[in-house]
This record gives sequence, C-alpha cells and structure tokens, in this order.
Amino acid sequence: MALAVYGTGLSSRLMLGTAQYPSPAVLAEAVKASGAGIVTVSLRREGAGGESGGRFWALIRELGVRVLPNTAGCHSVKEAVTTARMAREVFRTDWIKLEVIGHHDTLQPDVFGLVEAARLLAAEGFSVFPYTTDDLVVGERLLEAGCQVLMPWCAPIGSAKGPVNIDGLKAYRAHFADIPLIIDAGLGRPSHAAAVMELGFDGVLLNTAVAKAGDPVRMAEAFAQAVEAGRLAFEAGPLEPRDMAVPSTPLIGRAVFS
Repeated sequence: MALAVYGTGLSSRLMLGTAQYPSPAVLAEAVKASGAGIVTVSLRREGAGGESGGRFWALIRELGVRVLPNTAGCHSVKEAVTTARMAREVFRTDWIKLEVIGHHDTLQPDVFGLVEAARLLAAEGFSVFPYTTDDLVVGERLLEAGCQVLMPWCAPIGSAKGPVNIDGLKAYRAHFADIPLIIDAGLGRPSHAAAVMELGFDGVLLNTAVAKAGDPVRMAEAFAQAVEAGRLAFEAGPLEPRDMAVPSTPLIGRAVFS
C-alpha cells in the first residue's frame, strides 16, 4: 500500500532535498533516478526573488514533483512561521516542512519552539511536517498541536552516521503505530535507509548523502532501491535476532552411521 499523508497518496517513500548538488543538471537527474515524488526546497529571503532563484524554481517545476518547502536555517518561532507564510505564497502550497533549530553544532531541533510553531501554523491551515527528535513526549505534543505526520531524525543533519539509537526508533515506531513516520536527517548510506525501513518507518527524507556523493545520480538510484527493499522486508516479516543458534536443517530423518 502506498504512503498517504494529509489525505494525499505519494508515489514514492523516498523524498529528496535539493541543496548542495554540483549543478542543476545533476540535481534534476538525481531526482529522476530516485523516483522521488516530493522534493524539499528551502526558501531564502535574499534569493527567492532574484534571477538565480527564478531559474531554480523553474527547474523544480519542470521536474513534475511535489514541492515541500522547508524552514531550514530558522532559529526562532517567529522566523519559522514567517518563512512558512512566505513559502505558501511562493509555492502555492499549504505543505511545510517545519524546522526550528536549537543547537548550532548538532542542528538539533528546538523542540519547545517547534511545538509552538507547529500549533500556530496548523491553526492557519498548514499541513505541517515537523523535523523532530525521537523523543516520545515531543511527538505527542506535536500531534496535539495539529501535526498528522512526524519526522524524527536518526542522527544529526548531514552526519551520515545512520541510525544511532535503534532501540529508540523501535520504541517510536511502536508508540506511534498509526501515524505516518518519516526518518529525516542522518542517513549516509543506502543500507541505513533499508535498516530504518525494515523497522517499519513509512519513508525517508535525505539530501547530503545523495548531493555530496561521488555520483549523486547513481546514489539516488541506490537509495531508491534500498528504501523499496527495506519496506518489502518489513512487510514480509523479518526474523528477530536470537541468542542461540537454530539449525536450518531438521534433525528428524537425519542419517545415522554406526
């Protein structure tokens, strides 16, 4: 079954960011190779109205994918809410990926500001996709604020560490069993994407791991295959780890030599 968020079915469980690519042409080819149905775009006040900004928006439109504007780089509730409102005017969408950064080094979300901003935006009719941590209480507060999807990190943005707290992610998935959950930030390799999808997460959003790869186009395709493989494995029901060896060959009927 395809992933649905805010009443909209998505063609892919992989979402891509659009920053840091070596060229617009490479970005376009990577998006096509990934099969992603959603790309995130950061709205910058200084660039949105300029000539280069106009060319960039034209490229995004030509890709034929859904745009999820984000509030990347915002460090306060006021800044994030203002940026979201501007993005709605520019892209003509109520969807917004909400980021309120609280720590300069780790880029960890300011979860208090995040909840406040989410509440304000949801009240204005936005469909909020909150970039958050794997804290269960924060997740509950975001749902109470009006979010219908949660986007926990598995490691700091751009770290490429992959899932650093598997038990925490398992608990998050189990606790929010009926909520669409998309891993956002920290994935570095396709195997990381497969691992979180095997845990039952509904999708992944990544940028740096593709954009900064030696060959972004081939890496985008690799991530697409990993996401699909991880989802298939989850639906198939993978074996849980065991403490003891279990023979794959039955003992009954084994030949006995005297």
